[in-house]
Amino acid sequence: MPRRFFPLTLAVLVLSISALGQSNKLEAIGAISDPGASDALKKVLESKGSRITIGDGPYCDIWLRAAIPAGKSDAQGAVYNTLGESVLVGVISFARPTTDFRGQAVKAGTYTLRYAVHPADGNHLGISPIRDFLAMVPVATDQNPDAQPKFEELVKMSAKVAGTNHPAVISLVQAEGGSESAKLGQDGSHVIFAAKIKSQAGELPIAFVVKGIAEQ
Repeated sequence: MPRRFFPLTLAVLVLSISALGQSNKLEAIGAISDPGASDALKKVLESKGSRITIGDGPYCDIWLRAAIPAGKSDAQGAVYNTLGESVLVGVISFARPTTDFRGQAVKAGTYTLRYAVHPADGNHLGISPIRDFLAMVPVATDQNPDAQPKFEELVKMSAKVAGTNHPAVISLVQAEGGSESAKLGQDGSHVIFAAKIKSQAGELPIAFVVKGIAEQ
């Protein structure tokens, strides 16, 4: 059965915390302290992060990059086309085991988030509303924040997360406008984190699925 597309936009997804229910919340936290992260990586991340609680305890922590180098995606149909291939966008740390957007198992731990675009082939048609996604890479094996590996190399690095042939992916969704502070939203079973990232090209609203899998 083909996967369905969902018109996820920040205007719809960014809800008040009360609308999400008392079990989901977003709070500010300090700088990343994971001993597996290199000093170089820690230096490029914002000094403040965001903690997302889902259910009865912390689910994940997110630190965005303080300043993303100017870049460009030439992929047809890319939404985040001012981000360069494989550029580091941030870091996510899961407090408990979870799954990526494909439903692949992801262990509790800390992962870098690098920008990529799904190949334009039948195997990826309809997996998400847009072609843009974030590939997760174990932080201990991704020590250089300025590295921008080619797509094939990034896939191999990310595939180690789930132990499969596929990268561990977080689906980006379209973000429109948005406030300066990070927000938490929900669309069905998808929990969405939305914020603004700073780059040499200016501020860029960004939104991505932190919990939830692609609809079948």
